[in-house]
Amino acid sequence: MSTSPQHHGTFYGVGIGPGDPDLLTVKAFRLIQQAPVIAYLTSSANHSHAKTIAREALAARNDVAHEVIIEMPMSLDRTLANEAYDKGALAIADCLTQGKDVVFLCEGDPLFFGSFAYLLERLHDRFTCEAVPGISSVMAASAALLQPLTLLKESFVVVSGRHSDEEIREALTRHSSVVIMKAGQARPRILSQLAATGRLEQARYLEYIGRDNQKLISDVSQLANEPGPYFSLFVVLPDSRFDGAEPGNSKANDYANAEAKVKHP
Repeated sequence: MSTSPQHHGTFYGVGIGPGDPDLLTVKAFRLIQQAPVIAYLTSSANHSHAKTIAREALAARNDVAHEVIIEMPMSLDRTLANEAYDKGALAIADCLTQGKDVVFLCEGDPLFFGSFAYLLERLHDRFTCEAVPGISSVMAASAALLQPLTLLKESFVVVSGRHSDEEIREALTRHSSVVIMKAGQARPRILSQLAATGRLEQARYLEYIGRDNQKLISDVSQLANEPGPYFSLFVVLPDSRFDGAEPGNSKANDYANAEAKVKHP
């Protein structure tokens, strides 16, 4: 890593996964452990989910990193968010100009609904920038459900709760598998569109994937028709996927027993 003041540092967007510290890649762990500067977002209450996820890598350091803390207001007003990114980019640029590498901790993957993208937009034309892929909540949800997101000729799409009702309905109508991210505030609307398209029973709902408070709801009709937490999503898969194929159910066990009989008649 470059620390010479004669050269600009490198700006790294490091994906740290959805919540489980064990899901950090080796490269992500190494960069967090070694970078002179660590940057991350915090809430107005000074809490950072990203820093919490990266705690083991930070604890493995031989020194204390300089921190660039970007306070992000929880508001739909993008003007406030852009002001925060502008301020954060200036602080990061100052470190990079001094020849210090900066690692920005980004939940999930840095270029998939990642906050790193907004800083990259402000810095890429002046500094060397690199992205380190991370496990997204979409992949982690698939693993939690133990179900493939798409097979053979099935179509797959990711949409956001910020999309309109019409866009969500079109995705549910046109595609075999649908993941609806950022479901929190939009949960009532999403439930309505799932019902309208006849896909309520095909949906699974997950909160805080990979964290201690992870929640998985198989029967989404039991969900309260009210907004949920920010870190939540819906996974909607074809009927055949959940037709006795969920972990631990009887049909899956029947398949296993039938296979055993073939091997040991």
